[in-house]
Amino acid sequence: MKQFLVFIKKEFYHVFRDRKTLLMLFGLPIAQIVLFGFALTNEIKNNRIVIVDYAKDMASQQIINKIEASNYFDVEKSLLSHNEIETAFKEGKIKLAVVFPSNFNNDLLHLNKSQIQIIVDASDPNTGTTLSTYISSIVITYQNELLKNNSIPYRIVPEVRMLYNPELKGAPNFVPGVMALVMMLICVMMTSVSIVKEKEKGTMEVLLVSPFRPILVILSKAVPYLLISLVNVSIILVLSVYLLDLPINGSILLLFAESTLLIITALSLGLLISTVTDSQQAAMLLSMMGMMLPTVFFSGFMFPIENMPWPLQMISNIVPAKWYYIIVKSIMIKGLGFSAIWKETLILFGMTVFLLTISLRKFKIRLA
Repeated sequence: MKQFLVFIKKEFYHVFRDRKTLLMLFGLPIAQIVLFGFALTNEIKNNRIVIVDYAKDMASQQIINKIEASNYFDVEKSLLSHNEIETAFKEGKIKLAVVFPSNFNNDLLHLNKSQIQIIVDASDPNTGTTLSTYISSIVITYQNELLKNNSIPYRIVPEVRMLYNPELKGAPNFVPGVMALVMMLICVMMTSVSIVKEKEKGTMEVLLVSPFRPILVILSKAVPYLLISLVNVSIILVLSVYLLDLPINGSILLLFAESTLLIITALSLGLLISTVTDSQQAAMLLSMMGMMLPTVFFSGFMFPIENMPWPLQMISNIVPAKWYYIIVKSIMIKGLGFSAIWKETLILFGMTVFLLTISLRKFKIRLA
């Protein structure tokens, strides 16, 4: 028993001396608790919407006050026309618009019936349906209050219009997310593992002392995965169009150009991981945990980023998949051009240059 306790003590020493093991044992559970406790929620809140009030009467103002009192919406009133609403939807500034007709209160008093138009961005069908349900619930609550105070059966009918995805299919939401996830995992993991594999076998030293330039050695490792990833993008798009009946409304060339940019970003991350790991297992684990979880949690295709606390929203800004997800949805679903996504493209390009520079500088091209 004494020897058994000595071995247990020895194992504790090994654990506490290894910082990577400590990080996995204590850091990972803490990270999961924080993410599952704060980031992963199905509640929709703090979504930007706009209210266009053509009526400007007492009834419309009372409903607007109820909407503003809700924690689910951040209300803007600056838009005055349907053209401005369409532009705001294309730019991704709002998720929903509520339009009161000019004769709203008059129809309610004289015809005992009035309509409200609810325009929703349904490119994310779950969020769109939930938001329209929230607004409809507020309208019904106001209608019930009118019925309590009057014997006349007033009726307000919300007219819901779903933009970009009127059938509320799930494909327009998850296809861009799957594209980002597949490319990040394949490029990052395979690049890092392939380079570390050369280190383990000792063949990387042979390559570095050969007449072949070290930068070309690195590029020769990256190019195959760049091509394979572009093939994966093509396969996903073909399946989306012919199997999921999801048309590509924007430019295919622009979509492939943006995908190439993300692939280069992912290859740079894979190269960076290969500089800090010495085993294939470590490289694979770091790639899986470091890429899959942030892509799933912080890209926006599974869990709305608007629901997260602001520190996690700030963290999401450094995840390349988030910007690529916005770009793909804008091109594929909304049919927009480069003028609508140039900011996201510039951010992704900046990330690519930064990661590629750091990766090449940290990569050891000398044996000593």
